[in-house]
Amino acid sequence: MTDDELLTLLRIDLGIMGTAYDPQLSHLLKTAKELITREGITLSDSAEDVQLMIMYAAYLYRKRATQEGMPRMLRWALNNRLFGGGPHAAR
Repeated sequence: MTDDELLTLLRIDLGIMGTAYDPQLSHLLKTAKELITREGITLSDSAEDVQLMIMYAAYLYRKRATQEGMPRMLRWALNNRLFGGGPHAAR
C-alpha cells in the first residue's frame, strides 16, 4: 500500500475531509510505523498490519488533545500481533 493510500485511510478514520493536516498525518504514520517496529513487530503490507498502522496513527493524533493513555483495543491488537504466533509474529 502506498503512503498516499495510507494517508487517505487515516484521514477517513479521523473524519478529516481536506488536506491541510496531511504533513502532520504523514509524520504520524511514519511515527506509528517506527513505534510498532520498536515493539518487535515486523510489518507487512497485509490488511491487518495496515489497519494496525492506521489505528496507531489515529491514536497519536487524538492523544495530543486528550493526553489519554493507549486504548485497550490498540494495546490488544499490538499484543495479538506480536504474540499471536501468526506468520508475521516476531520470533
